[in-house]
Amino acid sequence: MPSPESTSATLPSVDELAQELLLIQQGGPKKVAIIGTRNLTLTHQQLVEMLTYALVLSGNQVVTSGGANGTNMAVIRGAKRANPDRLDIILPQTIAQQPSEVQDLLTGITHITEYPDRRTMTLAEASKICNHEIIDRSQQVICFLYHTSHTLLESVSYAKENRKIITSFYLD
Repeated sequence: MPSPESTSATLPSVDELAQELLLIQQGGPKKVAIIGTRNLTLTHQQLVEMLTYALVLSGNQVVTSGGANGTNMAVIRGAKRANPDRLDIILPQTIAQQPSEVQDLLTGITHITEYPDRRTMTLAEASKICNHEIIDRSQQVICFLYHTSHTLLESVSYAKENRKIITSFYLD
């Protein structure tokens, strides 16, 4: 039989359960962060796009980042198809630092936050800060990652520490 210490590490706390119950009972639209890896297969990109499309059509506000390919582009495509006004994009740096295909995709989106003061940071540093801001602005977090995705694993830990409802989809 497992010790109480090892069991308590895997069971949610009363506060976590209460927060999840409250979120479920509210029932209305939520602010949902969707973050994840750039390394998504086409099939996974289509799933992320459909999930985002459904979330936005259900009245939810979606928060994500910019970024080449992968999760962020799929989120942007899905939200733009459903209702671009229900999409908030927080860039790790600036629009000018995004690849041209991302810049094109961002056309017509009104809720974009960029950070010129992070221009000199590495993308990894700026992305970590960006993910924290995305998580802070949301009630719920969905993350697509691999077990080797260090920045995203850290972001998942940050979301848990801040008592966000988090769903992680591990792709490996």
